[in-house]
Amino acid sequence: MWSAASAAPALPTLETIVSAAVAAPSIHNTQPWRFLFDPDTVTLEVRALADRGLRHLDPTGRALHVSVGCALLNLRLAVAHVGREPVTRLLPRPDEPDLLATVRLGGPVRNAAVPRLYEALWHRHSSRFPFSEAPLPGAVAAELAEAAHSEGALLSRPGPGGTERVLRLFRDAERRTTADPERAAESRRWVHEPNAAALGMPPAAIGPQDFWERMPLRDFGAHRRPSALATRPFEKRPSIAVLSTAHDRRSDWLRAGQALQRVLLVATAHGLRASLLHQALEWPDLRQRVVPAVDALRAHAQMVIRLGYGPEGPPSPRRPARQALDAGALFAS
Repeated sequence: MWSAASAAPALPTLETIVSAAVAAPSIHNTQPWRFLFDPDTVTLEVRALADRGLRHLDPTGRALHVSVGCALLNLRLAVAHVGREPVTRLLPRPDEPDLLATVRLGGPVRNAAVPRLYEALWHRHSSRFPFSEAPLPGAVAAELAEAAHSEGALLSRPGPGGTERVLRLFRDAERRTTADPERAAESRRWVHEPNAAALGMPPAAIGPQDFWERMPLRDFGAHRRPSALATRPFEKRPSIAVLSTAHDRRSDWLRAGQALQRVLLVATAHGLRASLLHQALEWPDLRQRVVPAVDALRAHAQMVIRLGYGPEGPPSPRRPARQALDAGALFAS
């Protein structure tokens, strides 16, 4: 509901909007965001939490920006769902580098909200389990590519040779990360049973390793003895998609996050499962090889997505909206 006096949402509506944003994926489920609501301008500020950054795995903050971009897309969908136009600005104040975006709740929404995507955001989560060999229908693949394009990114699906090349890079990255004490320890710190902080990865959500050692799923710093890792055969012909942008600035990372989340929600709406492959993007020399240069032009890989039909997989915890939101005067009223 909306307050007629201020055009601001009532607190329960605002909490629902922020809950939708918090449902987004983030690297290691760090949830590196904070939302501040200004009732005078009816604007939500989306701020980064530097203390949730990964100093060794993500020293530039690129993955943090992508994570916040995912939350921003959910926020836009939720604002449209309650009937308001989400007027969005990226990096609105250069002198406040932690302020990554603002979303003003404008007048009546101009473009009809997409109910299936709003519904999907409450059900989407990563599945790190084996998928079936069923291929992606061509029409669905085209819709996923259009979803990325609508947010300013490119989604490409390499053929069998390209898929093997990309997976080889990610296997190399996983070996490097496991052998790097600081990176392995940083990942390991975010794997634990659910607790009051509602951050990090529960062990049950990590899933098994590939018996054939082809699918490079992250083992989160070998949090268990490698010899004791559960293994299962994964799909022999995995379907992967590479999300990239033409440039590699902070604004591009935020756009990539919004594109990634829209792709994931469209996939969820079609009954697809997805897991995110990121290890090779954490090593600069490997990242630049994920998307081959074409005519001396190089796209910048922002995420690799594994798609398919299979088990849903257990969800990771999320912090309540009130812990992620500073609503100012609304809480005092």
